Amino acid sequence: MIFSAAASGRQPLAHPFSHHRTRKRFGQHWLKDAQVLRQIVAAADVQSSDILLEVGPGRGALTEQLLGTAAASVQAVELDRDLLQGLAQRFGSDPRFVLHAGDVLQLELPAATKVVANIPYNITGPLLERLVGRLDRPAADPYQRLVLLVQREVGERIRARPGSSNYSALSVRMQLLATAERVCAVPPRCFEPPPRVDSEVICVDPLPVAQRLAQPLAQRVEQLLRLAFASRRKMLRNSLSCLLSEAQLAPLSAAAGIDLAQRPQEIPPAAWVELAAGLNHITAEHH
Repeated sequence: MIFSAAASGRQPLAHPFSHHRTRKRFGQHWLKDAQVLRQIVAAADVQSSDILLEVGPGRGALTEQLLGTAAASVQAVELDRDLLQGLAQRFGSDPRFVLHAGDVLQLELPAATKVVANIPYNITGPLLERLVGRLDRPAADPYQRLVLLVQREVGERIRARPGSSNYSALSVRMQLLATAERVCAVPPRCFEPPPRVDSEVICVDPLPVAQRLAQPLAQRVEQLLRLAFASRRKMLRNSLSCLLSEAQLAPLSAAAGIDLAQRPQEIPPAAWVELAAGLNHITAEHH
């Protein structure tokens, strides 16, 4: 639902957000650091043709910065109904600002070229899946870029390299769907109220459609990741034993540069793809 002050039937507040209190269940922490806000906008590299999607504009600190760029439009999605009137009052005079009321995980999202957002940490996983997609079901029309303020632990997992304690199935999935880099660290003092965790801004560039894995290959990679990372302390010869015998798996893993004595956190994304391709090939031969 698109929200406007006129459509609400309420009188504008004298002071936007004057009666609003942060809500823990919405994961509300207002970013107040001007330097971080500038770094977020700079990382987005906003062009005059860009339609920006902002998730959870809150009281509008980032929204104000985005509307200060040459963007063609800022499409903001806000779940907290108590913030809608203040946002409409603050930015409604700018025809480029469009406010959508509802849950970003449920709404039909407006068309956009880039996503720029301080996302609620309690929905990071499902929101990343919605915005970037899954290996076996990537976003149909990928965004050019996502600049997201996330919990530092999540950012580190997305960027982690094989052998790192942060390397996980999320690392593999995201690195096969996009390239990602850290823009800046964001300590708790940059928020009001301060969260109990450290944060960071990451820049995620989804891969073009032509560089995505084919559907059967993506499905096999997903299967491998689920099996292997469900028991990340196990050697691959054990966690993948339900697929083929070790005698059958050994040549496929060797061709992919994998030792079956390794554990999943040691295997780079490209090697998972090679192993999946080998499994699909041998499966096709037996059918």
